[in-house]
Amino acid sequence: MNKIGLVIGEGADLPQGIIEKYQIETISYRVDWPGVLELPGENIYQKMREAKKRGIKSFAKTSQPSPKVFLDAYKKQLEKFENVISITITSKLSGTYNSAIQAKNFLRPGDQEKVFVIDSLSVSGGQALLVFKAFDLIKENKAAKEIKEELERLQPNIYFRIIFEDLKWVEAAGRMSPTIANWGRKMQRIGIRPLIGFKDGVLKPVGIKTGAQDIVIPLFKEIKGKTKKLRSQNKKIRVIITHGDKIESAQRLRDMIEKELKGTEVLFINLVNDIIGTLAGPDALALAWVES
Repeated sequence: MNKIGLVIGEGADLPQGIIEKYQIETISYRVDWPGVLELPGENIYQKMREAKKRGIKSFAKTSQPSPKVFLDAYKKQLEKFENVISITITSKLSGTYNSAIQAKNFLRPGDQEKVFVIDSLSVSGGQALLVFKAFDLIKENKAAKEIKEELERLQPNIYFRIIFEDLKWVEAAGRMSPTIANWGRKMQRIGIRPLIGFKDGVLKPVGIKTGAQDIVIPLFKEIKGKTKKLRSQNKKIRVIITHGDKIESAQRLRDMIEKELKGTEVLFINLVNDIIGTLAGPDALALAWVES
């Protein structure tokens, strides 16, 4: 039997190849959006654009995975692995972490001790960076409890930044106050982009950058400035880029980072998942990084 298996929510935006390689059990989220999900489009963002064209003004309703979904995933992984590590999106944005904990408590006492649940305090690439660190520690034959402790120590050092093309989606979902959303719109009108990120797991403005016409530039400036000291010390930096159906911008950001920032490695580019995408909206661009 293998030593440690992973249970990871779709919120980490892991590529399918990674999921299959590491035999990860993924947890799906539910999005209810009558009249929009049935629209033409290859992904949620194309459907949202179509909804805007048609004048549909409704917004998505999302729900966290039930404890049973996690319970089934734990049982499945415990058939193949000695221990299980579950990494969820931030508990300040979703009740997913609570569902994961409840599911653990439904296991038999002996199996409860084999499951370790971690609140990533982030989403998307920020959550995925914890997953990649878990891969490293598993390869080093670390014990599951020790891996949990190391991942929780790493959390404060993970940076996540996202720029929304339109703040109406996150405002409508109640994840950003109208006051802050209006402030953000005013900034954009004068050529300044608000950077949104996480502080202790809470989504909030974390800075501003010039370059409102091209969201690649503000994100590049942010990582360049924040990693300057690390790069001067020849430290290695892992980067993940996710986007709201804005692949050209994501690829351009990757190229700039890898060309101009020594020691950085972009692990992957992927779409932001539907559960976060309904908050971020089309054309959002996100960047996460950590010292590797």
